[in-house]
Amino acid sequence: MTSRDPGIRTRKAPTERRHEIVRAAARVGLAEGLECVTLRRIADELGVRPGLVSHYFPAADTLVAEAFTSATLAELDGLLPEEPSGPGHDTPLSTLRRFFTLIANTEFDNVSRLWLNARHLSRYRPVLRDHVVEQELLWCRRIERLIVAGTGAEVFRCADPWAAAVRILVAIDGSSAYINTSADSRAAPLTDLARTTAEAELGLPRGSLVT
Repeated sequence: MTSRDPGIRTRKAPTERRHEIVRAAARVGLAEGLECVTLRRIADELGVRPGLVSHYFPAADTLVAEAFTSATLAELDGLLPEEPSGPGHDTPLSTLRRFFTLIANTEFDNVSRLWLNARHLSRYRPVLRDHVVEQELLWCRRIERLIVAGTGAEVFRCADPWAAAVRILVAIDGSSAYINTSADSRAAPLTDLARTTAEAELGLPRGSLVT
């Protein structure tokens, strides 16, 4: 928690200040849960008065929803960038291999918890629900794009890239559903569920998406 110093006043452009608030809320949401994203909590995080945060976000639910989107979009851009580049990361196959390696890492656990948290809260928070649906579709489209490219290059065999993308994402989310209760005892079958599902959907031999 950042302590306030009433003697220091930093004036920032409205867009910059708004982004700063959302980024702080995303950090809190990832580390502590979206329930902890309150106007006062984010004000304390930034060392400002709650009134400043409420000026940009009169409704806490809006800040919670934007925090979720900020965190999950940043993660998606790291996992499946719009324009994959770099040695070994510029083909659909190598990009998917990297993707499944990264999501199997424990560093992805906080993002899994955030999705689980957001889906639960979406039942009661319509604004958050809209953001969750939008992000679900965006993640599916990123996966679908890779499948289409790989199928066109005759690396994958897939008759319905969109349906395959949905099933792969469901397998990822299904594995993540146990993140809060069995993270320390997850066996290989659960850890590899999403990868082996993807291999089956794309007509790849087992182990093709292992780095």
